[in-house]
Amino acid sequence: MLQTYQTLYQDGIIEIEIKKSRFICHAKRVTDELKATEFIQTIKKEHWKANHNCAAYLIGDNDEHQRAYDDGEPSGTAGVPMLEVLKKMKLKNVVVVVTRYFGGTKLGAGGLIRAYSKSVSTALQELGIVEKSLQTEIIATISYPDSGKLEYFLNQENFTIKDISYTEKVIVTFFVSELFISEIKEELTNLLNGQISFKIGDKSYCEKRIVVSS
Repeated sequence: MLQTYQTLYQDGIIEIEIKKSRFICHAKRVTDELKATEFIQTIKKEHWKANHNCAAYLIGDNDEHQRAYDDGEPSGTAGVPMLEVLKKMKLKNVVVVVTRYFGGTKLGAGGLIRAYSKSVSTALQELGIVEKSLQTEIIATISYPDSGKLEYFLNQENFTIKDISYTEKVIVTFFVSELFISEIKEELTNLLNGQISFKIGDKSYCEKRIVVSS
């Protein structure tokens, strides 16, 4: 499993117009090739009257699955430029389909490459990008008087708190990168004078939205 990677923040549809042609970009998170092809077919059925439904996807930790489809546009003018945008933005596990309704003005090969690239990049900028980082749950048990100090520390250091349970003691579950588990345990033990115990929980990905440059 990758320690970190970037992907789409939310599924969605963004439309732009270039020389009277409508370019509608449909973007979706996917984790396997079957889901990607099913999504492509769904869009093609929905927009069966469109002139073209071009597609690209990039899936897997090492981009094992990547495809580009021109769907009738001149070879290399649609699918590949769309795929290159995904690569340039260093995204994983994303499928995009750009539906084109021809507006009457031919764009030429260069114009098509720019149009399909712009459709995907605009959609990704508007729908957002997140960084997913592999984190380990730390389950910390402390006394009630120390709970405020622990919460303050975690918030100040921007750790993600998953849950806080109040029983005989306070149980705080938060996420830490595996690389820093020993360091954080030692720091919290010193901060709370040893009045804290730890259990290691499951691993999962945490998301943080990032700014996408235009």
